[in-house]
Amino acid sequence: MAPTPFRSIWFDCDSTLSRIEGIDELARDATPAIRDEIRELTDAAMDGEIPLGEVYGRRLEIMRPSRAQIERIARAYVEEIVPNTREVIAALHELGKQVGIISGGLLPAVLGLAGHLGVPSELVFAVDVTFDDDGGYRDYDRNSPLARNGGKPEILASIDPSHRPAAFVGDGVTDLEAAPVVERFIGFGGVAKRDKVVRGAEHFAAGPGLDSVLQFCLTPAEVDRLARHPDYRGLIA
Repeated sequence: MAPTPFRSIWFDCDSTLSRIEGIDELARDATPAIRDEIRELTDAAMDGEIPLGEVYGRRLEIMRPSRAQIERIARAYVEEIVPNTREVIAALHELGKQVGIISGGLLPAVLGLAGHLGVPSELVFAVDVTFDDDGGYRDYDRNSPLARNGGKPEILASIDPSHRPAAFVGDGVTDLEAAPVVERFIGFGGVAKRDKVVRGAEHFAAGPGLDSVLQFCLTPAEVDRLARHPDYRGLIA
């Protein structure tokens, strides 16, 4: 029997679709000591050493990013896009798959990357932020499940059954948490190769480009279809 195609493919954003971690990019405007602190907190959370909920608000309160700074992150996401990402997303759309983003990043910035990739805003889940009248940081959505551990599986568990089977691609431990609620989790190591994800993921795409995930989320018939398409045949090894 031929394998059932995945109807939807979901991606993490930071270190999966783009080479940067948005929160670390925000820290570029801070002192070296604060930059180091933010980077250590981010790495500890992504490696599963500290619960994400313990560091999420702390990092934002340290930096208090303005609207202008977050707009800069949106541009940086696009500038630092992982190789072949636009082509992979376009190829998945060509195959009729729903493509979405589920990220612990800041929603305005993630939406900027999503627009560049042609991912509809209604399929983008991230943590929203609010600003004062002058564009200064006010707060983040403290009720967002994506600001804590367990948020990504919560979002994925709620997707419409018509969009299953579903696959999820990500680089961090908070991504790996989603493995039990999707039909396939694919670890991605093209930017950051995290030991817990390498060990815990049944399927692992080493990168460097996002095209390395295709072998894990396409049927042989879909591979053949892309191999015959002049725009996408180069994605198929």
